[in-house]
Amino acid sequence: MITAEQLVAVQKANVETLFGLTSKAFEGVEKLVELNLQVAKAALGEAAETTKAALSVKDAQELIALQSGLLQPAAEKAAAYSRHVYDIAAATNAEVTKVVEETAADSQKQFMAVVDSAVKNAPAGSENAVALVKSAVAAANNAYETVQKASKQAAEVAEANFQNITSTAVKASQTTTKAAKRAA
Repeated sequence: MITAEQLVAVQKANVETLFGLTSKAFEGVEKLVELNLQVAKAALGEAAETTKAALSVKDAQELIALQSGLLQPAAEKAAAYSRHVYDIAAATNAEVTKVVEETAADSQKQFMAVVDSAVKNAPAGSENAVALVKSAVAAANNAYETVQKASKQAAEVAEANFQNITSTAVKASQTTTKAAKRAA
């Protein structure tokens, strides 16, 4: 049977886990805010430079050359920004997932200890009920592991797709820039 001290210990551990997860989430938000401030600062400086360059243009061909020269770096910067955001989100998710997996493993061990204790103290003739409980626990564990593996595979596929999309976008901007330069 579970004692009051055990319940208090479990609740204390759950609260500590919650605060740990909240801290990890805030760290991720802090990183995103820092990244956005850096991007905003850089964009402001680049806007000033681009405005000065645009005001010094003497004819339409120079303007087209200026515009085409800005397209590829803009696409590359957007891809780099997206990559940073993705990396921050992935790192935060990995830390949260690690904590959740550890907590789930600990909970599973504690639950199995309770089941084993109950089995030892089970009255005669309850073997079928005990077998049913053990079977249900094993099925739940298998289902959890299957979902966990599927989640990891989905994350890997999303990572690969993100890489492909980013690469394609940068290549497309390079092609467009080259075509615009030839046209000018």
